[in-house]
Amino acid sequence: MSPVAVVTDTTHYLPADVVAQHDLHLVSLYVRWGEELERELAMPDFDAFYERLRMSKELPTTSQPSIGDFVAVFEPLLEAGHDVVSLHISAGISGTYDSALQAKAQLEENGHAGRIQVLDSASACGGLAFMALAAAAKARSGGGLSEVAAHARAAREEIKVWFAVDTPEYLRRGGRIGAAQAWIGGALKIKPILTLESEITPVERVRTSGKAFERMVDYMRSRASDGADAWIIQHIQARDQAERLVDRGREIFGTEPTCISEVGPVIGAHVGPGLLGVGGLPAHFLR
Repeated sequence: MSPVAVVTDTTHYLPADVVAQHDLHLVSLYVRWGEELERELAMPDFDAFYERLRMSKELPTTSQPSIGDFVAVFEPLLEAGHDVVSLHISAGISGTYDSALQAKAQLEENGHAGRIQVLDSASACGGLAFMALAAAAKARSGGGLSEVAAHARAAREEIKVWFAVDTPEYLRRGGRIGAAQAWIGGALKIKPILTLESEITPVERVRTSGKAFERMVDYMRSRASDGADAWIIQHIQARDQAERLVDRGREIFGTEPTCISEVGPVIGAHVGPGLLGVGGLPAHFLR
C-alpha cells in the first residue's frame, strides 16, 4: 500500500483506465443547466452535452465541489492509513482549491493534522493530468507526504500546455477570458491559441484551423527540443484532428502519447467544441 493517496478533480480528463492504473482518487466538479445539476464524474460520455451546448442559446454554469465532497473522499483514505496529496484546477479560474483547503482544515481539527497537502496546479486538463501522474509515480515508489508534494510541484515547473480554440465565442460569453480579454474582444473570426498559467493567457492568434493545427505541431517540436519527452493530446469533439496530431507527435517524439482524451463539460462549457490541445513534460517525472 502506498503511504500517500493522490486525490485530484475531474478537470484532468485522463481516461478512466489511466485513472485506475495510477490509483487516482477523484472529486467531481458540477455542471448546471437551469435547475439541472450534474456531477461531471457521473457523465458516461460527453457527446450529449456538447450537442446541447451547440444548440442552446444559454450557456450552462459550472461549480466547484463542496467541502463535504472533499471530506467524503479524504476521510476514508485517512482512516485507511494513507496521507493525502490533493491537486486541483487553477485557483485563478475555480474555487475548487479553496474548497479542498477548507476540507483539510475541518479534518485537521478532527485528529488528522499534518496528513493532507493541497496543491494548486495553476493549470487544468493536460497540465493537471501530468501533475497528478507525477504525484502518483512518487507515491507508488514509496515517497512520503512531503516528497510526493515536492515532486508534483517540481513537475509543474516543467509542464507546458497550449490549446487552440475553434472560436472565442464561448470564452467571451462565459466571461472566462482572463488576460486574453484585451485581444479577443469581439473578434470572432480568429482561432486563439492560449495557455493556462493561473489564468487563461493569450499566446497568439491565427486565422484558420489549418494554421492552428500546424502551430500545435510546432509546440510539440519545441517541447521535444527542450527534452520534454512525455506528451499528451486533448480535444473537444475533434477526434480526427486529434488523431492527426498524434501521428505527427509520434514522428516528433518517437514514442506513444501518455494519453489522448476528450476534455469534458466543466472546461468545455467555457471554450466550446473544436478545442485542440498539446502538452509536454520530461518523462522522468512519471517514473
